[in-house]
Amino acid sequence: MKRTTEKNNDLVETKSLFPRKTLMKQHIAIAISGGVDSTAAALLLQKKYRMTGFFMNVGQPDFEQQKKRVCTLADRIGFPVEIIDLNHAFERTIIAYVTTSYFQGRTPNPCVVCNEEIKFGLLLDTILKSGIELVATGHYARIDQNRGEAVLRRGRDNRKDQSYFLARIDREKLKRIIFPLGSMLKSEVYEFVKKSGFDCFDGKESQDICFLKNTTITAFLEKNGGIQHNGRIETTAGQLLGSHQGLYRYTIGQRRGLGLPDRTPWYVCGLDTVNNRLIVGKEEELYHCSLSVKAVHWLSRNPPRDRDRFELKIRYAAEAAPGTIDMVQDDSFRFRFDQKQRGIAPGQFAVVYKGDRVIGSGEISCSGTQTNDPDTPITRP
Repeated sequence: MKRTTEKNNDLVETKSLFPRKTLMKQHIAIAISGGVDSTAAALLLQKKYRMTGFFMNVGQPDFEQQKKRVCTLADRIGFPVEIIDLNHAFERTIIAYVTTSYFQGRTPNPCVVCNEEIKFGLLLDTILKSGIELVATGHYARIDQNRGEAVLRRGRDNRKDQSYFLARIDREKLKRIIFPLGSMLKSEVYEFVKKSGFDCFDGKESQDICFLKNTTITAFLEKNGGIQHNGRIETTAGQLLGSHQGLYRYTIGQRRGLGLPDRTPWYVCGLDTVNNRLIVGKEEELYHCSLSVKAVHWLSRNPPRDRDRFELKIRYAAEAAPGTIDMVQDDSFRFRFDQKQRGIAPGQFAVVYKGDRVIGSGEISCSGTQTNDPDTPITRP
């Protein structure tokens, strides 16, 4: 700061003995993976916040390669990185969840559970305990603060929206989370990163599950859970068609790879783990008007009431379909769709929406009726 004084009718400019006070930037943590999304999030935040990056070791096969990339990017942007070892926790929770689900005839979604238990569970807890009160990630979703309540909403980019994967985050923790990319399109993110001088991203996105690099889910399950015995393939009417090679190899809606000599287009309709039977049927038998959901996690302070209208997303790639909710208990409900839905898979997560707002989510326990008759009862979870 400069100080002006008057001496002998002359203006004399002298330097202050005290340095200018600068406002300390708020400290924010950013979960960084080395990909374009977390890099873009860091670039967007760097001018406003003092950042520390956090990179998780969850036993990914290419961990060392990822770590080197993360540290290089962070060094260019100008923030330190801490490596958090969550390998054992990941194995105890996510790996165990995936293998158990498949061997019990359910279709798991490890990304949903990882966000709940690891990334926004253990990692977020570690960050908050360090004294950093805000955490940012490169997810395509939005969080609004409304009268002290954090509201999770879809991202602006409908094709990349990731709110489905985030629906089980603790609602109090949502108050500590920022999604800088929530209002951006993926194309805008690539353009922004390129203009910022980072032309090391080729636009190709990995579709692999992080722990399945260079392997298949079948090989992974056989390594971690053991090989199951062959069993019968039967139609929904009980007709024997052949034998399967282990139920963990099949998912609801699957058509190829059944190994049936019959040229009839059969689809997997059910996995009977009790009797080790693979149940197949015609395509129309994959369509159901209702389902039951358990282990529900509500993001809204006020859970829905019977006959409330919502939209339900039964897997990430599906459109949210409108229908009516029927509460069973606070943590379970039944949902009746206006139109039949294809391939409802027990074990997948059903996410409840009201417009672009996420209301809650739970695990699909079973599909229900194949009729839209409102008087037809739905199987309880």
